[in-house]
Amino acid sequence: MNCPALVVERIYPEPRVDEQRPRFPRKAIDPDAALVAQLRRADAGAAEALVGAYGDRVYRLAIRITGHASDAEEVVQDALWTVVRKIDTFRGESAFGSWLYRIAANAAYQKLRGRRRRPEVSLDDVLPSFHDDGQHAASTVDWSPTVDDPSRQADLRLVLTAAMDALPEDYRAAVVLRDIEEFSVAEVAEMLGLSVANAKSRVHRARLFLRQRLAVSLATSQESAQERIPPRVRGGGDRRTHVP
Repeated sequence: MNCPALVVERIYPEPRVDEQRPRFPRKAIDPDAALVAQLRRADAGAAEALVGAYGDRVYRLAIRITGHASDAEEVVQDALWTVVRKIDTFRGESAFGSWLYRIAANAAYQKLRGRRRRPEVSLDDVLPSFHDDGQHAASTVDWSPTVDDPSRQADLRLVLTAAMDALPEDYRAAVVLRDIEEFSVAEVAEMLGLSVANAKSRVHRARLFLRQRLAVSLATSQESAQERIPPRVRGGGDRRTHVP
């Protein structure tokens, strides 16, 4: 696993076992079979049951993509209402939860594209540069061991959140779906209306951007820590008191 994805895994841990969404091929009996049957029959309490089962989880997905609570709330309403209206199009070829998440993720992405409240940043201006042989033009520091350092988790969370917010919206949606929600590249491509190659490229470039932001921030904090160490201790010199 690459370093940015590893950090994302640490900062955004997987849901508890009882919150796991279905991410595996559909079994003989879908755990949501009863809910699907309620929706198909248009039972009076079907919509409420859907909100109770998936409302919170869809909201977490929506806010990770849109970054705004009000937009995320609208996405939840739009996505769940779409599920209610289009339940007859659910063929059971995948788990109901996976089908619902694709609808929600697409709704969140469309909300993101429709908003466009900030100027787009060109990743070419901020991504690390490379030599012709594919090596980084500038030396890089391996900061991945700090990912497992409990004392750095709060700092990493702040840095990663800021870096995610700074990503152009299209790239943020791609990396959220791939590295946080763990959709396949093919599923990301379908939800964002991209070719598989373009979806893979967006995820890769977003990871490079996040890696660079994390590396710069951690290198800066390490330099600041070194500056706070007394020169005699930092240099490892003789600490004995000099007697004239």
